[in-house]
Amino acid sequence: MSPSPPRHTEVPLQQWLTTHLAVYLDRLPESIEATVPLAEYGMDSVCALSLCGDIEDDFGIVVEPSLAWDHPTVAQLAAYLVTRGADLERGKR
Repeated sequence: MSPSPPRHTEVPLQQWLTTHLAVYLDRLPESIEATVPLAEYGMDSVCALSLCGDIEDDFGIVVEPSLAWDHPTVAQLAAYLVTRGADLERGKR
């Protein structure tokens, strides 16, 4: 079964995540695919914790340090963040 397409609110979050992850992973944003596990790009604990800090700062959502391991792809992270109320179109939560 193929994954369902992202919901409207997930697309901007995927772009936000990809942009931030590209910096931490030292990659071009366009080289990060939404459905590829971040570990395959070299995600480590420092990167994961930095991403959690960005999410908390930009969206006001407290997240567990294991977030990137519990939701290991950009698509899964974006879908989870939508359930927590993150939405770039409305600004910070």
